[in-house]
Amino acid sequence: MAHSIFFMWAPRLLSRARELGDRLIVGVSTDEFNAGKGKKTVVGFHDRIEIVRSLRYVDEAFAETSWDQKVSDIGKYHVDTFVMGHDWEGKSTSF
Repeated sequence: MAHSIFFMWAPRLLSRARELGDRLIVGVSTDEFNAGKGKKTVVGFHDRIEIVRSLRYVDEAFAETSWDQKVSDIGKYHVDTFVMGHDWEGKSTSF
């Protein structure tokens, strides 16, 4: 989760994602990772991750620091279903 505007759509996305499995684990992009993607954050990482953790749909949230981390996190957290926001629609991924 990257942008400060995530406040508007995150609860709906996370609620729908939670319905797809038994647990919902969310990667929250750090400020440094966002800067590397060319994204500016208004709400800092520590506040964003605490907000995400406070949502009733979320079982766990962790810092996402790189693109490569997604692949290792899938194995680390034994992911069966991987959900990304609509901003990824039509984009290819390497995992």
